[in-house]
Order: sequence, then C-alpha cells, then structure tokens
Amino acid sequence: MNKGKLELTWVCKYDQLILEPRVLIEDTTKSYGDPNTENMLIYGDNLLALKALEQDFAGQIKCIYIDPPYNTGNAFEHYDDGLEHSIWLNLMKPRLDILKKLLRKDGFFCCHIDDSEGSYIKVLLDEIFGRSNYMTTFYIRVRYPDKTLKSDMDYHKEIEQVHIYRKEYGATPNLNKEESNFDKFKYYIKELSVGKQMELRGKKVIVFQKNQYEIIEGEGTETGLKEIWASGSILDGNSSGRFFRDYLTGRYKIDGYGVLYKVSDIGEDAYDYRYFTGPKRVGAEKGKYYQGVPKSQLIEKNGFRESPINNFYDLAASFGNCRTEGGVSFRSGKKPEKLLEIILRHFSNKNDWILDSFLGSGTTAAVAHKMNRKWIGIELGEHCHTHCLPRLKSVVDGTDQSGISKSVNWKGGGGFKYYSLAESLLVRDKDLSTKNHPVYIINPQYDEQMLIKAICKIENFKYRNEGRLHGISSENRFLHITTQLVTQKYLDSLIEDIRSSESLLIYCTRYKRNLIMPDTIEIKRIPRDLLHKCDFQEDK
Repeated sequence: MNKGKLELTWVCKYDQLILEPRVLIEDTTKSYGDPNTENMLIYGDNLLALKALEQDFAGQIKCIYIDPPYNTGNAFEHYDDGLEHSIWLNLMKPRLDILKKLLRKDGFFCCHIDDSEGSYIKVLLDEIFGRSNYMTTFYIRVRYPDKTLKSDMDYHKEIEQVHIYRKEYGATPNLNKEESNFDKFKYYIKELSVGKQMELRGKKVIVFQKNQYEIIEGEGTETGLKEIWASGSILDGNSSGRFFRDYLTGRYKIDGYGVLYKVSDIGEDAYDYRYFTGPKRVGAEKGKYYQGVPKSQLIEKNGFRESPINNFYDLAASFGNCRTEGGVSFRSGKKPEKLLEIILRHFSNKNDWILDSFLGSGTTAAVAHKMNRKWIGIELGEHCHTHCLPRLKSVVDGTDQSGISKSVNWKGGGGFKYYSLAESLLVRDKDLSTKNHPVYIINPQYDEQMLIKAICKIENFKYRNEGRLHGISSENRFLHITTQLVTQKYLDSLIEDIRSSESLLIYCTRYKRNLIMPDTIEIKRIPRDLLHKCDFQEDK
C-alpha cells in the first residue's frame, strides 16, 4: 500500500496482474486499402491490446481519446455498462497507466465521461498524470431537455465532460485561428506640422491644432488605425481610455477644440504612440483615440491570429443527428464526428498518431483518417465487425460523405490493417496439470515466428526478421530463440555470429548440460524461465 500521498483508493486497487504482451496477428482478408498503410484496427480486449502495443508505440502517440463505458447502471445494446464501482476503477487504472506510456512527451490525453464516474476518474487522472498536467475540461451539451426528458427522472443529464491532460510540461495545443480582419483599421493620420511638445504624467505628448493634421479614411490595412470613442466603459477598461479620462478630459479649455494629441509609450500595437482627439465643437466633451492593429494580430504572417480554446460546446444537435454517420447506428454512446474534429484539431497535427482504445462505432478512427492522421483503434465487441469495419471501408472508398467529410473535402484514400490478439503463449497441459500444480507448455497454436515475436515482447527485445539473432535490446545485446536441442556445436555456431563486445540471450526448450560458453552468453528454458515474467491467462 502506498502511503503519504493524496490519492483515490478502492477495493483491490493494488492487486494488478503482470500482463502478458500478446502478439498481434494481421488478417489480410479484413485489412483494406493501401497495403503500405500504418493504420491499425485491432479486435480484442483493449488492456491486452494496449500491452501488445506498448513496446513499439511507447512515446509515439500524439493524442489519445477514450470514451469508456460510464458505469451508469444501464445495460446498453453493445456494452454492459453497470459494473460495481471498484471493479470499474480496477478496469480503468491499468489501461490508463499504459495509455500514459504510449503518449509522446508533447502528447494529450482526452477522456470523455459523464457525472456517474466523472469526478472519480478526474482524481484518478490527477494521480496518474499529475495535477500540474491537467489542462482543462470540455463541457459538452449532448442533448436538449425538451427532446428526451423522461417522467421518471428527477434530474436531466444534458452535459458530459472531456477531461484533458498533457503528458509533460511543454505540450502545446493548437489554439483557435481566426482570419485577421483589418477592415476597421481604415484611418490614417497625416501630420502637417511639428506641433507643440509637452509632458503629461511622465509621457511625451505632441499637440497638433486642427489645421496641423489631417485624418484620412481609406481601405483597412495592417498599417491603418481604428477609431474608438473615448467614452463609457472604455474610460475604465484600458490604458488609453484611462489616460483620456485622467489627463485629456477638459483639456479643450486649455488647448482649444479640435486638437490632436500624439501620446508616446501607450498601447500594445505596432506603434509606440497613440493619437487622441478632443471635442471638436463648443458644447461637446467626448473625444476619440486611434489604435493600431494589436501586436497579437500581427504575429501571424499568414493572415491569421490565435485565440484561446473554448471549453463549452453546444453539440446537442450534432449528437441528435449522428445516428447514421458513417452508415452505422450505435445507440446510447455514439459520438458525432464534429466533436472528434474539435479535439483532433486542437491536440494533434497531420500525420500524428491518434489512439482510441474504446473505439465503439469507429468515430475516432473515421475522423482521424479524414483529417490525415495515423490511427489505432481497439474494439472488443462484435461491432468491431458490424460497425467499425464497414464504416472505415467506406471512409477509405470515399463513399462516406457524412460527418465532417464535406468540411474537410474528403474524397477517400489510404487504408488500414486489421489485427487480432494471439492466444496466450503458455497454456496448461491438461493431461499433466493438477488443480494445485499447473504444468505449462507452449501453446500449440504458435508457430516458430509467433514464438519468436512473443518472447521478444516479453523480454523487451525489438524483433528482427533476419538471420538467427531474432531480437535486439541495445547495440550489444541480442536474443536467439529455438525449440531445437542446443548442443555445443549449435552454441558455438551462434557465438560466431556475435562480437566479443556483444552478449547473447538464448531461449530454448532443451539444452545439453555442461556447455562451455563465455560469460556473455546466457541460456534460459521455455517455458520454465518465462513463467515469472508475466501472468499467462488462457483465453476463455
């Protein structure tokens, strides 16, 4: 039990299995489109699938979006969404632990949830990612009360949340970009004389009489000025308004009507000064000032300016109309493509890896594909085949013109590979095992290549599909796997393949006793020396 830190606790929190990293098997009859694609649709338990991905994808995913079952107590068409509270948390924590490992340092994690477990998973996410890495929560209006209000409900759920975390400090989202508009910056002031210099409140001020300047109205550009009345809330709302209020109000009694003031060191625009005018005629008291284009609007040279990301989205209409997006329906859980477009636009870029380990009807993969991201989708239910497969095929074909297709001008292309999880590497020998003394053997379903891949994963070696050195963990350490009897001759031939500065780990089912070998060689037995590495859980 960990002590001395703020955390959420529940029954069996620390009773976690050591997961076996399974091999992924491609089914080429279900893969679709470009054979060189990197996109992955994985059918199987998402915890085992995430563990299978960990070795190759740790630190590679830019944006993770998950929409786990909300634990509401309702039985959904495609999910049993009524697990006991502690069981639900026990299911979520190991998945979240691996998901964090998969994220890039500058990556983002987005968890869609509602009030049923939203507060609990928020505390759990604080523990896993660190509270300092909590970015914000998107509040999503998902339904209108007058559309779905039920007589047996005391409170109507209109809002769901998406908790957003970064992997590490320095991860930067894509802010909103708005097209810069200079239409209002259409005034240009021409100084016809040097004017009269004075000082007001420590600022250099040049006073121009009404015949010493000219205000020209023309086409709005980034070098123009915007005319603003110095009145009302403006007098308290910014530095220019306050300067007019405190130092120029009533100055017409000294300087006359219709004068122009050029005040230095004020404002945050392209200029180091700002123009003010006093009242122009007898009886008037209001004045104006002329502001240049703000520096923040000039930073983007491509005609756009940045603004903060919203954290509330009214998508009730989109949720109500998404039932047939992608050509598949998915009751009580389908998310509209518009929501995923918002998330991926802010937290990823083209060619980044996107991951959804609760893929559902396939929305995340479909949107990522249309937005030119690489994606991994994991789904256990049969709707992986009835929903995700046909939907993603239609995306590749370009026949899916629903959702965001028209707004991103999607015409089709790309592809995906379909994978399933291999069975456990080691299984009990039914003839030799007893209840208290299980005897393990290599799963008969495994061929030589699968065996090699599996042990590479378990020992954390990178699989090499060449020669007799099947895996590499560093420049100087290699792995060889065989089901043959390792004799002295066999061993000596392997030693010839490595340099004196390199080391070799050998996994085999049998080897001769009294082998002569250098200290850089280590031999382990299959299955004996694998049993303590992880929990081999036979599929039911």
